[in-house]
Amino acid sequence: MLENERTLAAVISRFPAECYDNPTWKGLAYVARDLALYAGTIAALVAFDHPLVLIPLWLLAGLCISALFILGHDAAHGSLFKSKRLAYVVGQICMLPTLHLYELWCYGHNRVHHGHTTREVMDYVWHPTTPDEYRAMTKAQKLAHRLKWSCIGGGIYYLWDIWWKRMILFTPPEKMQPDVRRDRWVVGSFFGFASLSLLTAGALRYPNAIGGALWMWLKVFGVPFLIWNYSIGIVVYVQHIAHDIAWHSRREWTKFAGQMEGTTILHIPAYLNFFYHNIFLHVAHHVDMRIPFYGLPAATETLRKHYGSIVRERAYHPSQYLATTRTCKLFDFDRGVWCNYAGRPYEPIDWDTASDPRSTDKVASKTLTPS
Repeated sequence: MLENERTLAAVISRFPAECYDNPTWKGLAYVARDLALYAGTIAALVAFDHPLVLIPLWLLAGLCISALFILGHDAAHGSLFKSKRLAYVVGQICMLPTLHLYELWCYGHNRVHHGHTTREVMDYVWHPTTPDEYRAMTKAQKLAHRLKWSCIGGGIYYLWDIWWKRMILFTPPEKMQPDVRRDRWVVGSFFGFASLSLLTAGALRYPNAIGGALWMWLKVFGVPFLIWNYSIGIVVYVQHIAHDIAWHSRREWTKFAGQMEGTTILHIPAYLNFFYHNIFLHVAHHVDMRIPFYGLPAATETLRKHYGSIVRERAYHPSQYLATTRTCKLFDFDRGVWCNYAGRPYEPIDWDTASDPRSTDKVASKTLTPS
């Protein structure tokens, strides 16, 4: 590949114009669909208490929240609607169940994460710890790191490191503070109203007023919120953490490396993609975040045709997540390799030939067409 083709401008120039079409009616139709699904799931959670009903409803609620959030994510990128005012209103509504502040999300996600994907110090999302940094940690810090970077840590990581520290406690730049104060008031009012409504409904419905109030809040809001955190935490992890995804020092990093080589194209079952809105076609999204989610398949086909030898693409299996969380613990920027906690590098796994560690089935992978 010629050096002048290793630029984002060159990649974007190959995307067909129809990738960017975003009629207002189409975005609103998806929003209406996902809001209806979410409202129906919440109504069912209010009505039922049997564990065999609650467990699938909790999982469905987590997926519905994820679907709404991805629509809000597209609105925040300016890809879902041409109108900035409409994008703000819809984005704010879609992000309310996740208690995210719209303007802070735009700042941290659009400007920082997308602007410096897999760049040392700059990209704060699942930023790896180096062996030297890990050795300098206290025992408590090491324990926390081991938990968050384990297979059960995705939700804990997102809830604490991203939502709490980077959203709730974060102090924005001075010029953003009026907008952030407004969003804090909106999100706080939603949380207060929703909580008061659920606590009141629970106190009136169940014999034990206090226990019933807490139970209603927990089953309708608390558990779905926790599941949502696991959903987004794991999704972002698998998009940017893998044996064959290298992070780069600030000086060595380039926009092309960050956006084309710092994420993946993953194929998931259609029933999951119904909720995740093509967000696993992540390379095209990072190359140009102006593309609405329903334009990503066409953009991905362009990448497959012209940059198939560069982009990573595979069918995704949960075994890959388990294997990655077992091995990708620390990153050595000097050597450009993932390490275990002793600092020993791991050999990259070829998912075209790797087997599921719990079976003899092969992990499926799409064959790419080289440029």
